[in-house]
Amino acid sequence: MKKDLSEMTLEELWELFPIFLSEHKAYWSSWYAEEEKKVSALFPNMTFHINHIGSTAINGIWAKPIIDILLEIPDIVSMENIKKTLLANGYTCMSEEEKRISFNRGYTDEGFAEKVYHLHLRSMGDNDELYFRDYLNANPAIAKQYEELKLSLWKKYEHDRDGYTSAKGAFITQQTKNAKEKYGSRY
Repeated sequence: MKKDLSEMTLEELWELFPIFLSEHKAYWSSWYAEEEKKVSALFPNMTFHINHIGSTAINGIWAKPIIDILLEIPDIVSMENIKKTLLANGYTCMSEEEKRISFNRGYTDEGFAEKVYHLHLRSMGDNDELYFRDYLNANPAIAKQYEELKLSLWKKYEHDRDGYTSAKGAFITQQTKNAKEKYGSRY
């Protein structure tokens, strides 16, 4: 008998949803645009910022074929209300911290759907990922270094998403710092 995703251990989930990298696909930007339109329609009277982040937003590099979306909302808007709306519209809450909630869509009990999304709900200004994305897009040699790092970690951490993310941390932190020094308070 097959287990429901909510009944699975973290190890079982990592087995069902392994780290998988793919060559860059031009259609990732249109997948983002489709989802941006859907998410934006859920909040027609709210001011917010929505952006494509993560490796699928970096030109030409290998990435997990998961579209990361950053949704920044004003502090006066209730994250709990946004959460309820997203949950009612096909998103699943992955993790929750103070002023940060992560959601996914496209995880099924059979594995990944064709289109998979991670939506990161944050307060306005909590957006280091934008600096990282823009810096790597402006610096292809650094983007290539990031790609090489990711490829070197892929098989080692194929069934350990936390380990994979942690192993990239120092590189991301350094390049984000470089971006902030270069771009100032761009966002």
